[in-house]
This record gives sequence, C-alpha cells and structure tokens, in this order.
Amino acid sequence: MNHATPHVSTPVGAFTQLLSSTRRGARLARLLTVTELRSWDAPQDLTERAELVVAELASNAVLHGRVPGRCFRLTLVLEPVAGRLRVEVSDARGDRNPQLAPTDAEPDELRTGGRGLTLVAALADHWDTVPYPPSGKTVRATLLDPGA
Repeated sequence: MNHATPHVSTPVGAFTQLLSSTRRGARLARLLTVTELRSWDAPQDLTERAELVVAELASNAVLHGRVPGRCFRLTLVLEPVAGRLRVEVSDARGDRNPQLAPTDAEPDELRTGGRGLTLVAALADHWDTVPYPPSGKTVRATLLDPGA
C-alpha cells in the first residue's frame, strides 16, 4: 500500500548574521535582507515588505536594544512551500520590550518617532517578542506570501 506522506516544509534559505549595534549595522541588515531574498528568488512583494520590517527592527535594536560592545543578530528563514518568511532581530536588552504606540493618543504630526512598530504590525502577518538568553530579546515577524 502506498500512503501519501505529509510534506514537511523545509526552508529554501536560512541566513543569520551578527551586526554591529550602530546605524551602519542597521543599514547593512536591510541591504543583506534584500540581497539574500533576491538570491533565493523570493517574491518581490515579500522582499519589499521584509526590507521595511528589517529596517525598523534593526533600527530599534540599535536605538533601544544596544549594550556597548554587544552586537545584534539578524536571522531570515524562507519557507517557499509554506509561503512564509520569518524575520528575527535579537539584541542584548531584554529589559526593554517593544510596545505599540497607544492608538487612542492624540496624533502628533511633528513627532519623529514611535510609529515604527505600527508599521511592522501593518506589514507583518504576525509579530512577537521572546527572550534571547542570557539577557536579551528577539523580535520575530512572520510575513506570508499571498501568492503561495
């Protein structure tokens, strides 16, 4: 008897890189994301959304998660069969968890910050924060390809 075995989605691409907790490191994270996703032939829409999500999460890691002498980590895992990209940015500050800006607050058009996680929430299908031992945190975002 032949039985169909369930197909387990294996990643076509996995990438991880330690980057300096500087503005240059955050910019490099964004550029590496685009380069890797293009080399994996990821859909253009997924690549564009991932670029913005990584830019925001890497910027937050540098601005809010920085510990002198410690790097942040970028991880990308693409599962094309499932149509899923997982983005993870880990930093050394586990005591500062990201929070969405309150939506009931009076909009301040001159404010220059505080909207980044709202952008991540809009672009990602799911995002959360988990501890990154020994003392850091990882912000994870899952992006789904609607064409998969």
